[in-house]
Amino acid sequence: MVVGDTAERRDVVAFYALTAFAALMYMVPQAWIPALAPLRLALLTSGLAAGLMALRRLGRAEPLYFDGARGLALLAFSGLALASMTWSVNPEVSRFTAIELLKLTAIYLTLVNVVTTPKRLAVVCGAVVLASIVTSHGVITTYLTGTPETLVEGYRAHWVEVYADPNRSAMNLALVVPLAVAFLARKESGWVWRIACAVAVVLAVVAIVFTYSRGGFIGLSVAMAIWAMREQRKMRSVLIGTALALGLAIFAPKSFWQRNETVATFHEDASAMGRVYAWQVTSRISLDKPLLGVGAGAFRHAWPLYAPPEATRAYVAHNIFLDVIGELGWVGLLFFLVFAGGATGAAFEASRSGRVGWLARGLSASMAGYLICDLFSGYILSAHLYVLFGLAACAQRIARAQESEESVKVPVVKGQLAASWEGSNNAA
Repeated sequence: MVVGDTAERRDVVAFYALTAFAALMYMVPQAWIPALAPLRLALLTSGLAAGLMALRRLGRAEPLYFDGARGLALLAFSGLALASMTWSVNPEVSRFTAIELLKLTAIYLTLVNVVTTPKRLAVVCGAVVLASIVTSHGVITTYLTGTPETLVEGYRAHWVEVYADPNRSAMNLALVVPLAVAFLARKESGWVWRIACAVAVVLAVVAIVFTYSRGGFIGLSVAMAIWAMREQRKMRSVLIGTALALGLAIFAPKSFWQRNETVATFHEDASAMGRVYAWQVTSRISLDKPLLGVGAGAFRHAWPLYAPPEATRAYVAHNIFLDVIGELGWVGLLFFLVFAGGATGAAFEASRSGRVGWLARGLSASMAGYLICDLFSGYILSAHLYVLFGLAACAQRIARAQESEESVKVPVVKGQLAASWEGSNNAA
């Protein structure tokens, strides 16, 4: 009994540590409280969660849940990244990338082992929504107080650390909007929480506008369209989506729309041409090393070997799938597609659940929008991606558990029981 109580306490602490990590992704407290930097809070909380989860499994002699084919595919993907040190054009970078990827894999597996109830799923998603206010505030403040020298390309807002890239700021905030809107549309949400979610939505959209991220804008638009089409209360979802669209159309500066229009004239845009060059580099890498690529994290280091003469500046792949092909080849892409496709399918499957469907619909919209953003970016090492996909896997597991419970509790009608008895040659 004591062992069981200890295991349960570890599980609860692991959950709170995991929730703290999800919030820390957006709050980045070490950026505005330098004294916290040595503590490495994100690593501390994620490591604590993973360690306590493992101890709980050992304490109760329970097997670790690997999340089926997609979890095994993620483990294979991480293992391939680690092995790529042996053929990488930059083994040191590949080693660092592989270790970071293994950490993210551990976070994913911790999520699917710890977030096992609807309440826990809602708490982690709520922590992400609430913490995003800090990021949005940071991006907006940088834009309002910045100068052409401090803003990216002279006018694009950003913040600190991972959010120093405007595109990453936009895509990581875009995934928050459908989740926050899902809470907003739910009747059971209290008015205080609804106000907080509304603030998070408004600030996130404003921050995305100030980043001038074309991929972020497209991803957000797709995510909200998917959420509105799949939400059960169609009128309410359409009204919320329309309000967001009108607000964006009215308050977005003219320069925001002008930058989005450059998609049609990409050959005149240096940023857009950087993507074209990156895709050309991926194509040449794939022709040269189709199966295993140039090594995890080594895309930019391989740039001089494969780029056209006019592409003098090395870029990231600007597409997560092309990045995987370039760094880990078609073998790596197969593993990543099994993982990403399985997680995305999990969210859409859980959307039909009566218990977590409302939140799963927000998660599925966020995932669709995030993957759209990733068609214009390329970041294998993104904690946001693995947390988002992990939450989708959790939603599916919770939904399936509910279905199993309901199937067990289905009452047997008395007449049906009698007919079954007579039909089995047992009647007198």
